[in-house]
Amino acid sequence: MNSRYFTEEHELFRKSFQEFLQKEVVPHIEKWEKTGTIERFIWKKFGEMGYFGLNYPEQYGGMGLDIFYTVIFLEELQKINSGGFAAAMWAHAYLAMTHVNAEGSEEIKQKYLTASIEGEKIGCLCISEPFGGSDVAGMKTTAVKKGDKYVINGSKTFITNGVYSDYLVVAAKTNPELHNKGMSIFIVDRDTPGISATKLDKLGWRASDTAEIAFDNVEIPADHLMGEEGKGFPYIMQHFASERLIMGINAHARAAYALDYTLKYMSERVAFGKTIDQFQALRHGIAEMASEVEMNREFNYSIAERLGKGEYVVKEASMSKMLSTKMADEVIYKCLQYLGGYGYMEDYPLARLSRDSRLGPIGGGTSEILKEVIAKMVIDKKEYKPAAK
Repeated sequence: MNSRYFTEEHELFRKSFQEFLQKEVVPHIEKWEKTGTIERFIWKKFGEMGYFGLNYPEQYGGMGLDIFYTVIFLEELQKINSGGFAAAMWAHAYLAMTHVNAEGSEEIKQKYLTASIEGEKIGCLCISEPFGGSDVAGMKTTAVKKGDKYVINGSKTFITNGVYSDYLVVAAKTNPELHNKGMSIFIVDRDTPGISATKLDKLGWRASDTAEIAFDNVEIPADHLMGEEGKGFPYIMQHFASERLIMGINAHARAAYALDYTLKYMSERVAFGKTIDQFQALRHGIAEMASEVEMNREFNYSIAERLGKGEYVVKEASMSKMLSTKMADEVIYKCLQYLGGYGYMEDYPLARLSRDSRLGPIGGGTSEILKEVIAKMVIDKKEYKPAAK
């Protein structure tokens, strides 16, 4: 237990969540990995246990707990070796729901946030576009106001929970001529006419549903605008800090899981008359990997602490994601090598883990984009400020 960040209550929560995952989730993982569909009953069980409401206000059914409960939630999800299942859970709880809580009206929160915390409604966040990728400001999707409605046209891609969710948090241009200053955020019900979703076939994250979504003259009530019209871009940028830190935490946690599994394997695998954890070349490799995991983990905890205090840590969170996802890929690659031929077998966890991990430097802003974001802050002294609702 890292007593600087985690209390006894935190560790009790960790143990109970581990037990919940082993009992309620792990027995179904192989099926969900094969079908690409996470059955709805598990969302309701997460909701019943309060796991979707850890950091949300009590008036909507949340628990209002500190950020290190969220850190534990993220870390333990990485230890069941299904990046897709983990992504479906945290994309709902910390992407879609974050916008609903931060920008939604009281009516929207009562209807959508409460049901999301209960696991009755599943959300997805729709920002990336087929021709935009990390260029959020370059999005083409529009939302034109006509009387008491907005009409949405365009498309989104790489959307986690994009097929089976009940509502979509959608970024669209309300004033395209204003570029990033003309972007707004909306909440859209899945069954609204004009929405279609195509499931994407992925290298990893097989359990989660990832979609390309089309909006063809989708009419929504004007009061489904969240926050102020034209403030969508700063809202998105504000929440990118938490999303990038989440992906950094996920990365150090899956690297730690890979290392723990590999150490156990090495202690049992015998070659040339001794267990392979006694060979110096392998031991020194483990020493390097353990050091890298620990350094990233400690950095991520410190940034989480600052985020929990309300600091705007967009630079540090970008660094967290960039460095931790690279580290995780490298550690998992080496761990797979240490298993030899067995590392390449799907019956062993490193094969899936390596595929799932590869999305880390891509999703939520590529490492290349993050390097430029960081360079602007470090070299050009650019300052990003949080949006005010």
